[in-house]
Amino acid sequence: MTTAVSRDTDTALMAHLLRRAGFGATRDQIEEYVAKGYDETVEELLHPEYSDPHDQDLLDRYFIASVEARSVGHADPQWAWRMATSNKHLEEKIALFWHSLLAVGGIKLDHGLEMLTEIDLFRRYGLGKFGDLLLEISRNPGMMYWLDNQNSHKDAPNENYGRELLELFSMGIDEMGEGAYTEDDVKAAARAFTGWASKPTMPPFFLGPFPMEFQFDPNDHDDGEKEFLGEVGNWNGDDIVEITVRQRATAEFISRRLYQFFVADDADEDEVKRLADVFEANDGEIRAVLREIFNSDHFKSEAIRYRKVKSPAELVFGVARLTDRFDLPDLDASQLASHTMFMGQFLLNPPSVEGWHEGEEWIDSGALVERINFASTELERRDAPGIQRMVNRVREAGSDLSSKGYVAACLDAMGCIDVSDRTFGLIAEHASGQLEPANEDEETDRAIEMFQLIASTPDYQYC
Repeated sequence: MTTAVSRDTDTALMAHLLRRAGFGATRDQIEEYVAKGYDETVEELLHPEYSDPHDQDLLDRYFIASVEARSVGHADPQWAWRMATSNKHLEEKIALFWHSLLAVGGIKLDHGLEMLTEIDLFRRYGLGKFGDLLLEISRNPGMMYWLDNQNSHKDAPNENYGRELLELFSMGIDEMGEGAYTEDDVKAAARAFTGWASKPTMPPFFLGPFPMEFQFDPNDHDDGEKEFLGEVGNWNGDDIVEITVRQRATAEFISRRLYQFFVADDADEDEVKRLADVFEANDGEIRAVLREIFNSDHFKSEAIRYRKVKSPAELVFGVARLTDRFDLPDLDASQLASHTMFMGQFLLNPPSVEGWHEGEEWIDSGALVERINFASTELERRDAPGIQRMVNRVREAGSDLSSKGYVAACLDAMGCIDVSDRTFGLIAEHASGQLEPANEDEETDRAIEMFQLIASTPDYQYC
């Protein structure tokens, strides 16, 4: 994508970082991070201090049904609020990454509280060592129920979790459907995970859902000798995770998925191998891999910008942060997750254990209409603090701007974004007939119309 607007390179780079490591930022926030410096901002993003949100009591008061969330629909307003408002940008973005990769479907699970517990697990472990995270998700009762491990017994192992652990969660398969493991490895993993299950819970009515609990039954565990990935021993689930994480295939698989989520939809295999080296050198620490990504010349290059199609979550929560109108967890805030669902991303309910198919698969004619309508409606809210700041920034750019200067000012106000030369020319042509002298209200309407027009372009679907 070519650049139609010339601006300070530090500002443009910071905007790029915040789009990828979070859900974007307002122009004022970008300036604050620029003042801190790029390196310091990267470290701040990589080290969120885990804690309950300071406004949790407010969420519980407004989102009453989510306090004891029985279903995904009761639970998703809690996470949507965090993605729309949290200052811990990467904490929520990494939770979204793992939610798609280590996927659990909330409709089958039918336990909203457990889905929120899983997202919180990703916040706590998502930037640490992959082995720790993989072990935690393997002990997650929601995951055990989702992939039927409660039906896996020492006399009749269920291969579902053992297979997905290798195929979709760690080592992966190639385009021919082949992996760096065999069917015998799958069978050995299944045997090792026998006895790992979700403890039966009480029915939710009328007291609400009871927390789900992990349960290990040693009497139902196959404690015989197993050969797994060339190693022989009396392996259990912990051993399977530890052996799996040490494989080069795992380092490359996780690095590739991180690259595709944070850098570009199409993986650069040379970069993937370099990141896999970092993964191995740092005992699988995700923070170290992301630090290498964000600080690399490859990531910083203009060639890599706008190479990712925004997921519905990235679009919805990016616009929500831009308007900055969600100061209370009201009805509108509770429906944010519904908008991502209309665009094809049902949060807390991935369509399968594969998670979502991302990149250009996010876009079809129906989803595109939903995306444009949502962004246009939100950007029309002239009373929103973020919209007012954007309008003021355009106004401060000058009253005698050319049509190109006016478009550049609007793009800058929307978070220092770029569009292609062709798109820029078309928008500027439209603006050329709109720049006659106007009063303050007319100036506001004109700027808002321009914001809506920019958000309706194909270019705005990329980050």
